[in-house]
Amino acid sequence: MREVAFIKQNKEKWLEFEQAIFGKAKKNPDELASLYIHLVNDLSFAQTYYPKSKAVTYLNHLASITYQKIYKTKREESNRFISFFKTEVPLIVYQYRRYVLYAFILFTVFTAIGVISAMNDTTFVRLIMGDNYVNMTLENIEKGNPVAVYKSGSNWGMWFSITKNNLEVGLKSYFFGIFAGIGTAYILFRNCVMLGSFQYFFQEQGVFWESVRGIWIHGAMEIFAIVIEAAAGLILGASLLFPKTYSRKASLKIGFKNSFKIVLATMPFTIMAGILEGFVTRYSPDMPLFLNIFIILATLALISFYFLIYPFIVHKKTHLKNV
Repeated sequence: MREVAFIKQNKEKWLEFEQAIFGKAKKNPDELASLYIHLVNDLSFAQTYYPKSKAVTYLNHLASITYQKIYKTKREESNRFISFFKTEVPLIVYQYRRYVLYAFILFTVFTAIGVISAMNDTTFVRLIMGDNYVNMTLENIEKGNPVAVYKSGSNWGMWFSITKNNLEVGLKSYFFGIFAGIGTAYILFRNCVMLGSFQYFFQEQGVFWESVRGIWIHGAMEIFAIVIEAAAGLILGASLLFPKTYSRKASLKIGFKNSFKIVLATMPFTIMAGILEGFVTRYSPDMPLFLNIFIILATLALISFYFLIYPFIVHKKTHLKNV
């Protein structure tokens, strides 16, 4: 894109920035944060395509003033953390909502593959999970506690090791997206096939609901977060494959900035899932059934609301205020 066309295309938007920054149009901090995201994207593009242009100086000036206006005091810096989760991430998720849909479609297909494979091959679960793990689970089923594996080790030890592993899986799934998204799809495939085949294994053993009431206490947020991280990996891959009017370098830079923020937003949920797995899941067989169901539905509702519903609410609210 020629510089003249770039300026013409974004001129009105930048004028809106100026009016918001210099008080000619009243904007609350959330609206300014939304505008700031777009402004930084434009600045990144200009720095890549027109590094010596006056447009870079102009946009850098706007970005600097906007940043100072939103985050100029320590108190406002603490609000930056709140704004990140309250406004910035939801708007990014809304912007890339189709990739969240793609990730859930892949999750459903890959999990179904795991289920169907286990249904048609009695040795498939052993191939995926390993003989030792399957044999241990069979022993636990015979003892009347299919999820006794979660009682192994201390609460703190399990929480730390599980959380560390889940964070590593999520980051690996995300960063593997750099390979045109194929790496992310592969990591998601492995985890989903494992999930589908193992859940069918419990069904085959006649303890499906016993496993659900235990595993999904932490699994609702853990698995959901993995899917969202996969969506972020797909965004990263797409930014490389489909740069649109940007150069590949500029597109990748923008895609990385936005998608990594989504990954950061999943981490609190992953940590919460680890806490549940280390401190609560082990007691699932002894809990009243209604408590198991409540925890599962509450955790699923919380993460579902944040990543699937709240982005639309924030977008609508921001859009109406900008009209």
